[in-house]
Amino acid sequence: MGASAPFFMIAPPTDRFAELRAPAQWQAVDFMSDLHLQASDPTTFACWQLFLQRPPAERADALFILGDLFEVWVGDDVLTSSPVDAEPAFWGHCAALLHAHSQHTPVYFMAGNRDFLLGPDGLRACGMQALADPTVLDFQGQRWLLSHGDALCLDDTDYMRFRAQVRTPEWQSAFLAQPLVERQAMARGLRQQSEARKRSSAHDPSLWADVDTDAARQWLQHAGVQTLIHGHTHRPARHDLGDGLQRVVLTDWDASAEPPRAEVLRLTAAGLQRRPLKTA
Repeated sequence: MGASAPFFMIAPPTDRFAELRAPAQWQAVDFMSDLHLQASDPTTFACWQLFLQRPPAERADALFILGDLFEVWVGDDVLTSSPVDAEPAFWGHCAALLHAHSQHTPVYFMAGNRDFLLGPDGLRACGMQALADPTVLDFQGQRWLLSHGDALCLDDTDYMRFRAQVRTPEWQSAFLAQPLVERQAMARGLRQQSEARKRSSAHDPSLWADVDTDAARQWLQHAGVQTLIHGHTHRPARHDLGDGLQRVVLTDWDASAEPPRAEVLRLTAAGLQRRPLKTA
């Protein structure tokens, strides 16, 4: 843990962990995160569309999206605004695909750092059920802790301060009260800053913020769970945290990369399995 992290090192008490008990008939669930869907990346979108439209025999009993489904979400009114560019039509297409999928497979959505402004109207349009971060999933007699993961990257102190600010109701109300075009411009500026920051540290992976081990252990111990499943860091791996605790990291999606990155993590009674997906 970094020296400046203790201010944010507040593990939620046990009674604040949301819990979801899977119906007894569920045999498999899929987890995904960090797709960062956007109109400028049709290849990843096409891969995701193929996933949603798989035949019934290939589907799980539920889909859990653990944040950053969208590259950016500046308010639910993007679905009803006049299309001055391609983005509103793209968001509407995404919502229609998700809603169709939700008619046969429950879809649970946990907000990420890019799409935390997805509100009740957006969730309804997508047919998704909101999931608190973190949430304990009780599946076939075992408990799993689910999170987007950004709240545990304590060494990224600049981001943690930003996160604390933008997650307040006051900031969100003020932001959503601005005209849509202004919100979109602000979002583009923040994305450009984020990309510049990534490029500046790309040569040195040690500079990338990762989940704090002590914080992850605290969450697991408070929840009485052995395994944390999360995204956000774009570093798919399984980490041994000691004392029988572990965290499993989901991959981000980029179907244009070499090799392409697109997979779900499937949970069955046999455990966790990474399942690479077909790319268009």
